[in-house]
Amino acid sequence: MSELELPRRVLLVGASGLIGSAALARFRTAGVALRAVARRVGQKQDGVEWCAIDLKELVAPAAWLPLLDGVEAIVNCAGVLQGGAELNAVHVESARALYAACEQAGVRRVVHLSAIGVDREAVSGYSASKRAGEEALMATALDWVVLRPSVVIGRAAYGGSALFRGLAALPMVPEFPGAGPLQVVALDEVVATIVALSRHGAPARIALDVAGPERLELPALIDVFRGWLRFGRAPHWRVPRWLAACGHALGDLVRILGWRPPLGSAARRELVRGAVGDPTAWQDVMKIEPARLETALAREPASVQERWFAKIYLLKPVVFAVLALFWIATGLISLGPGWEEGLSYLREGGIPEGIARAGVIAGALADVAIGVGIAVRRTARGALYAAVAISVFYMVAGTFVLPRLWLDPVGPMLKIWPIIVLNLIALAILEDR
Repeated sequence: MSELELPRRVLLVGASGLIGSAALARFRTAGVALRAVARRVGQKQDGVEWCAIDLKELVAPAAWLPLLDGVEAIVNCAGVLQGGAELNAVHVESARALYAACEQAGVRRVVHLSAIGVDREAVSGYSASKRAGEEALMATALDWVVLRPSVVIGRAAYGGSALFRGLAALPMVPEFPGAGPLQVVALDEVVATIVALSRHGAPARIALDVAGPERLELPALIDVFRGWLRFGRAPHWRVPRWLAACGHALGDLVRILGWRPPLGSAARRELVRGAVGDPTAWQDVMKIEPARLETALAREPASVQERWFAKIYLLKPVVFAVLALFWIATGLISLGPGWEEGLSYLREGGIPEGIARAGVIAGALADVAIGVGIAVRRTARGALYAAVAISVFYMVAGTFVLPRLWLDPVGPMLKIWPIIVLNLIALAILEDR
């Protein structure tokens, strides 16, 4: 298939995701110009025209038409796991509008990324909307290709690829109740398929399961990752149903705050179904022999940075939860049981009563606002910077007002340093991709 001509320009939708970003890199190295659509503009690169657009705004064909100018092929990698109306907007309405615009503009070749198993059973809003997106494309007269990858594993750690690393770093291998088998597939193989089937004259009007050659239960998969990360063998632990349910409920809760955790009600239903299929047609079309997970991982030995990431992954939500609760609690304590003690420090430093009261109230409210800001994904970065700034202010002001606090056996001034460091660490690990 390599002798077929590549398109000169590709519209890549969902260009910042795990698969989209890898496809972008592969197209670039092949000399293909790209118009990349994502929520946020990526790094400036030669041959890549970034378009920062929320797909919820592109639900009419007319909105897509300007983006199709000069485009010869479409690759749609857009996807969200959970989100109610957002699922329908991204997977169905936006996709339907894009494909209608393609028919109007004469752009015929479309490679659409769906998910394995959605043609057989829709167990969640995610799989139902993915299936509807497929049907919207199949109803057109375009030269379409639907790819249904299983769980995709790559060097980039995002989504399931990141979660498996994090679970592998635990002291025990968790066995989640009811989890179905997985036929994980290597990211490189998925991207090679996308590029090959975007070529002029490549097979069209086909739907392919893109999956690895082995069905692994989740604990066995985690064991493979442990071996790759050189963590050694660990005992298995059957996770109680109530604890798993709490984890997924917590995932739904933090999603409301703008975070995108790998756990949640949709993830639970998809996990129970598993991610398996028949890759025979894909293998025939691509003339490919998909790699086993252990082989795919062994191609690039795990670095110390991979080991760091695995150990930090499940600690990250703990860091943000602790910081948010810390700042909120300190503010509430200052307004409640700690009110008189806070005032006594300022009085001892010679601050007038009225100013002291106003200072305690202002500091407490600032602490609560910072804590709430850290808890919300959209405001977390600014809140963390504010936390560092106000910590430094407290340290400097305390030094001038009451320098004896540096020698206090409880260490109220000395403890500011680890708080600053933890806030800086949270800033360093804030980004997901």
